[in-house]
Amino acid sequence: MTTTSGRSTAARVATALGLLVARVVPVMFGVVVAVFFLLRLVPGDPAAMILGDRATPESIAALRAELGLDQTLWNQFVAFLTQVVTQFDTGDSLVTGQSTRDMILAKAPVSLGIVLLAVLLAVLIAVPLALLAALRKDGWIDHVIRVLPTIGMGMPLFWIGLLLIILFAVELGWFPVGDVGTGPGEPLRSLFLPALAVALSMSPPLIRSLRTQLIEVLGADFVTTLRAARIPERRVVTRHVLRGAALPTFTLLSVNTAYLIGGTLVVEKVFGINGIGTLLFTSISNRDFPVVQGIALYCAVAVVLVTTLAGVLSALLDPRLRVAR
Repeated sequence: MTTTSGRSTAARVATALGLLVARVVPVMFGVVVAVFFLLRLVPGDPAAMILGDRATPESIAALRAELGLDQTLWNQFVAFLTQVVTQFDTGDSLVTGQSTRDMILAKAPVSLGIVLLAVLLAVLIAVPLALLAALRKDGWIDHVIRVLPTIGMGMPLFWIGLLLIILFAVELGWFPVGDVGTGPGEPLRSLFLPALAVALSMSPPLIRSLRTQLIEVLGADFVTTLRAARIPERRVVTRHVLRGAALPTFTLLSVNTAYLIGGTLVVEKVFGINGIGTLLFTSISNRDFPVVQGIALYCAVAVVLVTTLAGVLSALLDPRLRVAR
């Protein structure tokens, strides 16, 4: 009996993994195709754009050969796909001659730190506010918390970043601005304001979603039963209500991964942090297309992997999703 159960469990896991691969592979292939055409969709001759107006026909022809643009479109795509699959690289930088993979990975820790800290801060902001609004439904606190996120959603990310710089860096002097410090605790202090800017911009939809879910769970029959059994309100809320409402918000957070990564790239420029965002803007200014392609590829892959992982975790946390899938 145990052997049969073990085999059936292994079969279900293998089936789930197979379905996961079947979903991810076409998406990843689409990402590679989109990144490949990123350079080819640029109006005009990319080589002439890179070299500028004073370029000679010979130099343009030499750069076209270096970029492989003198080959047929199919041969270009096969070469690009081979390089991405075997080396996970989009070529060498036209400015520095370095591998785009090495350049991006060198900047990745800073950007990843902002992303992780922003997720943590967004949760710390959204959960207490949503819980307070749900417990004070239709009261003045609820109305205030519902209005503030709406205002936050209408503010551009760079404007939020500038306000934080003026208040906490210029006026109060609590946090540094510009690059990342190396002393004890300095990296965290350097990344806190950029992460807070991203967290504030992505918190409004989380607050609204979690508040709605909390109100729905608070009105459920099992909550009424728990209260009738004289279980302390704090225990009911923390152990049962929050757990029941957390999954939809977690799913929304994973869906906003693309916005989170994009916001991180923008906010790095605002705060003068030398991460992937700064590398992206510099590469665009220098028309360093292989680096731009590489950043687009890595960011797209990160979004796909995070959303896929979130789907797997959601299925593991919610038995209903496991049954449905």
